[in-house]
Amino acid sequence: MSFIENLLERNDVATTDSLNQSMEKAVKHYSSLFRLPSYRKVVLFLALICFGGGFLSTIILFPSFTGLVSGILLGFSLFFTNLIIDFVQSVFISGRDPIYDRRRVAALSLFSWSLWLFFIFLGVAFAKLLGLPWVIRFCLLGFSVVTILRTVALFSTSSTGYTRLTALSILQPCSCIIPFLVFWEPRIGYPMASIVLFSISSLAISLISSLFFISILNNVGTKTLGVPSLSLFKAFLLNWIADLNAPFEKLLEKFGTNQNVEVSLIRFDSSKPKAAIIVPSIHPGPFKNIGSSLLPSMLKSALERELGCIACVPHGLFGHEFDLASQSQNQKIISHVVELAGQESSEAKATPFIKISEGLATACCQIFGNFALLSFTLAPNTTEDLPQELGLFVRQEAEKYGLTCSVIINAHNSIDGKTSTQNALADFKKVATMCLKKAASMKQLPFEVGAGTVVPKEYGLKEGMGPGGITVVVVKVGIQKTAYVVIDGNNMVTGLREKILLSLSSMEIEEGEIFTTDTHSVNAVILGDRGYHPIGEAIDHGKLIGYIKDITFAALSDLEPVKVACATTTIPDVKVIGDTQIETLCLLIDKTLQKAKEVAIPIFALTALLLMSILLFS
Repeated sequence: MSFIENLLERNDVATTDSLNQSMEKAVKHYSSLFRLPSYRKVVLFLALICFGGGFLSTIILFPSFTGLVSGILLGFSLFFTNLIIDFVQSVFISGRDPIYDRRRVAALSLFSWSLWLFFIFLGVAFAKLLGLPWVIRFCLLGFSVVTILRTVALFSTSSTGYTRLTALSILQPCSCIIPFLVFWEPRIGYPMASIVLFSISSLAISLISSLFFISILNNVGTKTLGVPSLSLFKAFLLNWIADLNAPFEKLLEKFGTNQNVEVSLIRFDSSKPKAAIIVPSIHPGPFKNIGSSLLPSMLKSALERELGCIACVPHGLFGHEFDLASQSQNQKIISHVVELAGQESSEAKATPFIKISEGLATACCQIFGNFALLSFTLAPNTTEDLPQELGLFVRQEAEKYGLTCSVIINAHNSIDGKTSTQNALADFKKVATMCLKKAASMKQLPFEVGAGTVVPKEYGLKEGMGPGGITVVVVKVGIQKTAYVVIDGNNMVTGLREKILLSLSSMEIEEGEIFTTDTHSVNAVILGDRGYHPIGEAIDHGKLIGYIKDITFAALSDLEPVKVACATTTIPDVKVIGDTQIETLCLLIDKTLQKAKEVAIPIFALTALLLMSILLFS
């Protein structure tokens, strides 16, 4: 292969590694937003802060029996005012914004009160040193800070209209300032006119500074992608919290580019279709139910309905540069694959299954007539996305042996936290050449195929298992039995592949390989460093192997002579999200956070100085 092609391969790997790091970083940022306690705990904490804060601040300011009673009443007033206002806000926003349920509304009040309480006790300290009016000043300053906090939080995360968001931003602080004025102002004697004037000025200044801050953050996204940063953020929240994919996919459609994508299919038929293996050159991402994340299970279901057979969709040689933009693009792929599946089967002989390892790489190959089925893995080392150039190389080699159709699979079946793909490219080419040469030299014999599939009920997306479940296709050539095991998941823990293969050997399965679909339907559904569990990290190995052995037994019982069909088609003008665009999306949160750190202090420090000046001179 030429120097330029080698360079392209290395750039592909470097890009993939960089993209994976960017996506992991984005997941960590987004995950940190959802670590909220239960509603019951939020209310308990809120009660503690309101009762404790109101009571302690009052008894310190007014150490008397009257102060004791006032403190208790103030604490009750603050807590019940919050409960009522949170209820009103929940009703006010209900049905218009799925993000803000009663737990998140209450949590926002809890964060607001935690911040306000800091300023109240700071005011109490100043009041003991410089006079009682200072506690009113700091309480009013806390009122302003809470207004800013709520404005930034709500405008950054809620999709409700601006008028409604403005009302929600100021309703809680305006309501909760009233108990302080009732229980403190008469005993302190702070001018009511000054309080009213400051409150009105504060609301205006706080809203203006908050919206100015938000506009600066939005400008980061506008300059980078032509879309406000917080529009992307809100779309992600709607997907994470409410499973709404349309807002996010609308943005992806805007960023997407049209590409021709390839799909390969190999189908085994007896008197009717028996099993099908589909390998699309489409990456099942970027995450959850967005884009093509669910495509493997969707293709499996569609083919099983259409053909009345068992289907599986292992991973191909491609990366995030071929994530689909939306569900409409998924349907386009499915329609073409269903049409492709109608090819007539003809070949009735196959070679035994060949497995060759060299250096880091392992290749498997089996030839059916003049069709080749190959797979690659680095197991037990990490096996992630592999470059398309490797597929081009394999097809060129296969053509030398008169093979007219090649279906090429990335086993994607081991992850241990370390990536060594770049160092393995030469090994992949070597084992591919050796495997094809050895398989092509072997005598072809009539063969049999059996298949089985199951979706374990106790394992789902949070455990790393996609809706496609587990599929086993057994191929018997002569006396050799080979099992192709496909699990709908995003990779698997290192060592599990070897455990599965060893367990199958007890069932007279001489050869085989384990594949995952790389479905990203399991991504961004849990909180954690990766944002997903690879197969075997949250699933009991013994139970998983038990399922695989049961399906394999069913497949062995289902063996019968078959013919095979193989076809490859190119689907034109499919809208995909290139890896550059996805990486930019992932890194946008970093850029926006960095900008927030740069501008927050000067903007809000200036706002605080202005508010303090008004307080001192009013």
